[in-house]
Amino acid sequence: MTYVFDAEHEAQAAQEIAKYPAGRQASAVIALLDLAQRQHPQNVISPEAIEYVAARLEMAMIRVYEVASFYSMLNLAPVGTYHIQLCGTTPCMLCGAEQVRRAIEQALGLVSDGRHSAQTTHDGMFTLTEVECLGACSNAPMMQINDDYYEDLDPIRAVAIIEQLKRGETPTVGSQTGRQGSAPANTTQSPAQPPT
Repeated sequence: MTYVFDAEHEAQAAQEIAKYPAGRQASAVIALLDLAQRQHPQNVISPEAIEYVAARLEMAMIRVYEVASFYSMLNLAPVGTYHIQLCGTTPCMLCGAEQVRRAIEQALGLVSDGRHSAQTTHDGMFTLTEVECLGACSNAPMMQINDDYYEDLDPIRAVAIIEQLKRGETPTVGSQTGRQGSAPANTTQSPAQPPT
């Protein structure tokens, strides 16, 4: 086996495995697959990484592959530097996710295939994928780019985030309307004040 974690990822893997009792190390499979994906320059889990994680956790390779192929946050094919995961579940769809998708496709020069499968820009900088619920339904529509959530989107706000990333800037994460948490959309909520 030629694949191994580098020193940084090996230390993190050891910490993840140590969270579970002896004989239950397979519970760390998602964490180790995530580490393997982060170690790869194209943000993908290679077959060699699956074999390594299986051996490391004393699991059958097929069980590791089943996990890797099930979760949308684990990539078995290369993705761009910025992986845009646009929620397409009912709340986001009802609040305009399809219009957001079309605006992102246009901004990135992508042509919709009608099936909403993953698309990557020619320069490899962006991949757009439609995923199921990302868990921010009250702030729909929303998208996740790499590890960050962007909520309360419309086509203009979504494209503005993409343009910031193209320029090497760091967009503000969270609600794009200034909403605090999941407060009602038509009000702003000031931070809680400490008791006097």
